[in-house]
Amino acid sequence: MDAQQDYLKQQQVYLEHGSAAERWDRGRLFFDAKEYATAARVLHGVAAEAPELLAPRLLLARAYYHSAQLSRAEGELRAILERWPVEDYAQLMLGRTLERQGRAADAAPYLRIAAAMAGEFPE
Repeated sequence: MDAQQDYLKQQQVYLEHGSAAERWDRGRLFFDAKEYATAARVLHGVAAEAPELLAPRLLLARAYYHSAQLSRAEGELRAILERWPVEDYAQLMLGRTLERQGRAADAAPYLRIAAAMAGEFPE
């Protein structure tokens, strides 16, 4: 194994080490440090381990969005909305993710729902 492969293996061991709570904290630290791709790598495992928890899944979607992994963000947001259809922030994020992919027509219903949930109605 060359030095690069050894480094990557050690990094992966570090990212996956610890309890779900410890990895959740680590993922938030990477996210707060704007290391979004690394945060996504950490949070992916946490979300898979505890799919019934909204917070890790929402932060994972945000990490995907900010690291320009838009199809992954879209997939995670759709899964969130399937389980929590009244999650207004996920509605907004999905709309923004679709817009960022150049899919404004697909984004419009999600953005309207998010605005209505926030109490923003057109005059």
